[in-house]
This record gives sequence, structure tokens and C-alpha cells, in this order.
Amino acid sequence: MRRWLKARLLLALVVLAGAVLFLLPTFLGGVPEGWPEFLPQEKVRLGLDLQGGMHLLLEVEAEEAVKSTLEGLKNDLKEDMRKRRLFFTALERVGDRIEVVLLNEEVKGGFDRLLEEAYPSLKELEVRREGDRVRVTLGLDPRWSAEVKKWAVDQALETIRNRVDQFGVTEPEIARQGKDRILVQLPGIKDPERAKKLIGKTAMLEFKLLDEEHDLGRALAGEIPPGSVILYKRQRDPNTGAIRKVPFLVKDKTLLTGDALKDARVAFDRFNRPYISLTFTSRGAREFERVTGENVGKRLAIILDGNVYSAPVIKERISGGRAVIEGDFTLEEAHDLAIVLRAGSLPAPVKILEERTVGPSLGKDSIEKGIKAIILGGVLVVIFMVFYYRWAGLVADLALIMNLLIVLAVMVLFRATLTLPGIAGLVLTVGMAVDANVLIFERIKEELRLGKTVRAAVDAGYSKALLTILDAQITTFIAAVVLFQFGTGPIKGFAVTLSVGIIASLFTAVMVTKTVFDYVLSVRRVKELRI
Repeated sequence: MRRWLKARLLLALVVLAGAVLFLLPTFLGGVPEGWPEFLPQEKVRLGLDLQGGMHLLLEVEAEEAVKSTLEGLKNDLKEDMRKRRLFFTALERVGDRIEVVLLNEEVKGGFDRLLEEAYPSLKELEVRREGDRVRVTLGLDPRWSAEVKKWAVDQALETIRNRVDQFGVTEPEIARQGKDRILVQLPGIKDPERAKKLIGKTAMLEFKLLDEEHDLGRALAGEIPPGSVILYKRQRDPNTGAIRKVPFLVKDKTLLTGDALKDARVAFDRFNRPYISLTFTSRGAREFERVTGENVGKRLAIILDGNVYSAPVIKERISGGRAVIEGDFTLEEAHDLAIVLRAGSLPAPVKILEERTVGPSLGKDSIEKGIKAIILGGVLVVIFMVFYYRWAGLVADLALIMNLLIVLAVMVLFRATLTLPGIAGLVLTVGMAVDANVLIFERIKEELRLGKTVRAAVDAGYSKALLTILDAQITTFIAAVVLFQFGTGPIKGFAVTLSVGIIASLFTAVMVTKTVFDYVLSVRRVKELRI
């Protein structure tokens, strides 16, 4: 008996010491000087509703990634058919399909062989004869389509994380939610609009040649030549600040993309105007050198998200793997553009489904009111327990304090975030922890009235009340798990603290208080218990 008592006492002390150790950085406002690295370094993480910031729920439009993939396959297919002299009268992407009109039936055999050898991801959906012509409708294989959508969400998550990290937000929370949604929480953010632009910008960088063989005026009138497209450059009037659009006739074929970039930095020209200095990867540098070498004298458009930023004339082969993007940038715009180019482009557009912004003053007010609620509720409970149950009530109060320390320490351990509903969960935990002790103490009083000894009454009180306590705590725990599983944002914060609090209260209200009673009855040999 003594051996088990010592083991339980040791366990309770170790848990208490561990909880205090994990919470020291929080209580001291940071890591103390000379604090060993192997000891806990984290503080209790506060949610947006407590420290202010921005909450975004984004949806990745994964269907657009499928269309983008089909667009790339269409361009590759067009190039390969020309190389193999497989003649066609039309080859276009229509929505999530590719429509190919072959010149005649004889071309169909070579076309099928090309698909089998080089395009396993494309599947023939329909083949229709139109006179001498053969119309073939292609679609992405469902397995490939599902893989592209999954990749799009994964890549978007990683890209957004990289952008936020480079933006300099401390302790952001970026996590996938469900199939195609991403939760972004940016605590302490001071410019929400700038952050939204930074996160949501697709940043698709492309290098394309201008179509100088055809007339721009006729293209603007509606006669756009095949294989070309009209894009615009936004120019700001230095005097009025008005924006005007300058049209360019650009070839549809992309010669180089942002995937070939290694770095993007803000630099300044001799007039102290900011521009973006690009550095290519070794593969990208070789490709850029080849493209410029083959097109000396032509104009190369640098396009970002469908907007032409510049279209300089290629004067000579450019080696060294460097290029620049010039435009009417402010310093902030250039800085943010460099960030998104370094982090990479989003594989698909993202749509904001939910947005909340909390000011830091409101968060501070919430913390103060939450702490007041916990202190007031805790003091009233402590006074009531000591007044009504005397010495046993004091034991329950100590267990209650230990319970709160354990809950906060567990949140630090698992890097959980404390939110305003989480504080409500803590207050509820205080009541539930005391409720368990009330059940036990009332049961002990009943056993004492039956004439049992103190030792027998305490043992019977704990054993008989345990089932009732477990029933109440387990049902509440199930409800908390359901809230966590199906709830979002603040609801999850409440569910987390409530779940941890329930487990901690079972440990403190049952095991710890029973250990104290056993110690007093065994070591101090108390003969009478006033409760």
C-alpha cells in the first residue's frame, strides 16, 4: 500500500513540475536568459480573437488547374502533330475538353499512335465524322484529373505558406481543411488588404514573343490570327495618375515560365525606380539563353497573370541567367511581387470564402475579460468549497489549480491555440472538475453517516462515485470530439480546451485528491474527518 502511495505521489509531483516547466516561458513573458535549449521554449499561443489579426478560409479552384493542364497538353499536342505531319484544321481547348478536327480518315491512325505513345493522360471521349474530316474529343483521364486536383491544393498550400513566411508574420497558422480548402490565420497583421493580395495573387510568370507579323489594329477589330492573343499593359500617367491599357498582340506559345526562376529581388535603376531582378536556375538559364539566341531582333513580352509588364527587343543572346521586370511599381508593390515570384505561382486561383479581422485592442480587451471571468469564477468556487467542505474543499481547490496548469501546459506541448471560446472551455472545466469532487465528497458523507470508519468511507466514496463521474465526463468528452470534428474556427478552440480539461480533471479530481486523502489517512493516521 505504501509503495503504491509513493508511486502516485511521485506521479502527481512529476506532472505538476512538468506543467509548471512548460508554462514558465508564458509566466515570465519569454524564455529566461540561460534557459537550456532542451527545455520548453514555447509560450501559450493566442488565437486571433485574443491578439488580433486576420482569419481567411480559402477555396482552391482545382478545376482551373485541370484546365491549365489541358491547355499545356493542347499546346504540346499541336507541336507534336506538326512535327509528325499529322494535318488538322482545328485544335482547341473547350472547357475541360480538347477538340481536334483531323484533315481526313488517314490521319486518324497516326493520331492514335501519338496519343498512345506520348499522351497516356488523355482519353478519347468521342469520335465523329464530319464529311472528310474527323472530329475527336479528348478529355483528361479521371485518375489523372483527380491527381491534378490534389496536387493543385497541396501546391497552393505550400506556396501560400512560403509567401506568408517571407512576408514576416510571426506564428501564422496555415492548414488544409477538407478536400480543397485552406485555413490561413495571420496574428498581429497590420495591413490585411496587402496580405490578401499577397496570398491570392496567382503570380503566373510567362515569357512570350510578340506577334509582329500581323497587324495589331486588325486584331483589335476582331481578326485575331490563329496562335496569337491580345494582352494589355497597364500604364500609369505620371501627371494624373490615371491608368490606361496598352494592347499587345502576343503569340500564344509560352517559351519560359516562372518555374525556371531561382530568385527574385527588388533593385533600383539610375533614377531610383524599383524593378524586379530575376535569376534563373541552371536549367532555366540555358533555356533563356537558347530562347534569346534564336530570336535576336524580336520583342519578348514578360507577362505576369495575363498582364504585359514589358516587351523589350532582344538585342543579343543573353547568357548568365538574369532578366528584369520593369513597370510602374511602388516600392511596396515591387517587394510583394518579388515575394510571390520567389515563392512560386499558385497552380490554380483561390477564392476567399470567409474573412474575419480582429483589432489588437479588441483582443486585449477579450483577454482581460476572460482572465477576470476565470479568476472571479475560481475565487467563488474556492470560497464555496472551503466553506462547505472545509479541509476536503481545500484539497479540491489545490487539485483545481493543478488542473488549469495541466490544461495550459498540454496546449503548449501540442502547440494548440488558446481562443476566446477556449477560455470559455477553461471556465467550464473549472466547474466540471469541482463537480466531480462534490460527487465524491457527498458520497463520503453518506458513508460516514452509515457509521463506517474514515478509511472505509473514503474508499467507498471514491469507488461508488467513480462510475457516475466517468459517465458524465465521457458523455461530455464525446460532445467535445463531435464539436472538434464538425466545428470550425472558434468552435474547435472551445472543443480543444474542453477535451483536455475533461482528461485533466479526471486525473486531478480523482487520482490526485485520492492520493492526498490516502497520504493523510496512512501517514498522519487521521481518525476523524470533518466534511
